[in-house]
Amino acid sequence: MTAHGSRATTVRTFALALTLTLAVAGCGGGGDDGDGGGKARADASASSGTSSPAPETGTGKPSSPPAPSTTAPSPSSSGGTPKGGIPKPGDVDQGDADAVGEGTLKAMWTSDTTIDSGPQDATVRTADAGWLSEKYEKQLRGHRSRSAPGAQWEKWTHHRAYTKVEVAKTEDAARPDDTDTEAWRQWTVTTTPHGRDGWEPKPTTVAAYVQLVRSAPDADWRVAGVTVQ
Repeated sequence: MTAHGSRATTVRTFALALTLTLAVAGCGGGGDDGDGGGKARADASASSGTSSPAPETGTGKPSSPPAPSTTAPSPSSSGGTPKGGIPKPGDVDQGDADAVGEGTLKAMWTSDTTIDSGPQDATVRTADAGWLSEKYEKQLRGHRSRSAPGAQWEKWTHHRAYTKVEVAKTEDAARPDDTDTEAWRQWTVTTTPHGRDGWEPKPTTVAAYVQLVRSAPDADWRVAGVTVQ
C-alpha cells in the first residue's frame, strides 16, 4: 500500500471510530432549557474530501453548517462584540494547530443575544476574524439560513443571554498523524448560556472533529472543516 493510500485509510478509520464513539456515548446532554451547542452547531464536511459530515443524531442525514442570518445585520456590519469577547488569531501561536483549533471553536460557539440575530452570526464573526481557510470561509458564507433561529434562541433572547464556552482536547488512537500541511483534532465543546437576569440553564456538550491546513510548513494553520456530533 502506498503512503498516500495508507493515510487515506487512516483518516477514514478515524472518522468511523469517532462516529461510533459518539453514537455509543449519546453525545449531547445537558439541558432541556437551552443548549449552546446542540442548536448552534457549526458543522461542515472537511474541505479535503477525506471525511464526511457526521449525521445528526437519529436522522442519518448530514447536518448543515450554520450560516449568516438573513433577518438582521450580521456582527460584521454592526461591529458588535459578545460579552467576554472572543479570541482572535493574533492572540495565539498560529503555528500551533492545537491553539488555532481551540480558538476557532470558542469563536464559533460564542453568541450574545444582545448583538446577534441568531447563533449563525457567530460563524460570520469567526470568518471575519480570519480563523478559517479561504475555501471553508466561502463555503460557510455561501450558505443561507432557511429558517428562523427558533424557540431556544427566543428563550435566550428573553433572558438577554450570552454563552460561555469551554473546549477540551480529546484524543483518539485512530487519529491520522500530522503532516507539514494538514492536521486533525478532536475536541469536546461545552457551552453554557448565561442570562443577564441571572438565568443559567444546564450546559450542553458536543464533540467537534476539526481539520486544519496550511500552505507550507512555516505558514499559519487555518481551520478547513468542522464536523460535530
